[in-house]
Amino acid sequence: MDPAVALIRTTLNAASKAAPRLAGRAAFELYRHPVRRGRVRTREREVHDRAVTETLTVGGERVVVHRWGDGARPVLLLHGWQSRSSRFADFVPRLNALGLTPIAFDAPGHGDSGGRTTTVPGYRDIALRLQERYGDFEAVVAHSLGVNAAFLALRSGLRAGRLVAVAGVAEVSYLPAAFCARLGLNATVEAEVGRRVESGAMFPGVTDVAAHFDAARNPEEIGLPILVAHDEDDDVVPFGHARRLAAAYGDRLELLVTRGLGHRRILTEPAVIDNVVGFLAAGHGSQTGGAPDVASASDAGRASGAGHQRGAA
Repeated sequence: MDPAVALIRTTLNAASKAAPRLAGRAAFELYRHPVRRGRVRTREREVHDRAVTETLTVGGERVVVHRWGDGARPVLLLHGWQSRSSRFADFVPRLNALGLTPIAFDAPGHGDSGGRTTTVPGYRDIALRLQERYGDFEAVVAHSLGVNAAFLALRSGLRAGRLVAVAGVAEVSYLPAAFCARLGLNATVEAEVGRRVESGAMFPGVTDVAAHFDAARNPEEIGLPILVAHDEDDDVVPFGHARRLAAAYGDRLELLVTRGLGHRRILTEPAVIDNVVGFLAAGHGSQTGGAPDVASASDAGRASGAGHQRGAA
């Protein structure tokens, strides 16, 4: 076990017996701030370095934006918590081959951007700013917490033709419990973290956090086709989140189930990327011609332990 994690667990659990609110406040600060900034991996470096970068100021924070292309037919990429734009490196050349321009940003507190933390509404606000600059998006491709942000943004005026949700968070209300479980924090600390989240300390003005950030609520508000890719062995975001989305969106949603990839490797698995490219090509066509259809892409997915379901619940 990471010695730092062991120290945090021991200290906060012990403190909760004498000062539960103090321990809860300390845990809440850890919960809302990324522990570390993800670095650009060696295999991502070439793609990362050839991006055109720009800087926005959103909510008082400096946000670094990466663009691969001239801006025509933009596709918005949304990374997850403690991640960064470069994690989509394997998608970039495939999207470029379809004549699309991938556009991604490092959320505040992540990657090369400023700040110490970010929230789902923060993601939304940046996405809407990028829409002002580049126009409607051909698609949104999101991973993990970025998926929840994508649904919120689409309900808030973001316009896109298709949505790809990879290992996505359907409900943010599960996050405090998941955070405490991963650190081994006791029920007292967990209750205090949850209380602070629900009280509006993290989302001012939101009276019902669970309902507001439920990606499956009011599915009629999201009128575009959706591809959900999720691994049955995901130990960060349980597979039940994918099932929840599939049950809500029915025939408008295709569910790609993988096995053995977990939460992060699913984003670099060639068969998953084939499925995503096929899904996007089927909806928008390709400027280069001969774009794969969804059927051929899903055949590739099944060959590596992935399977497609439509409207699965």
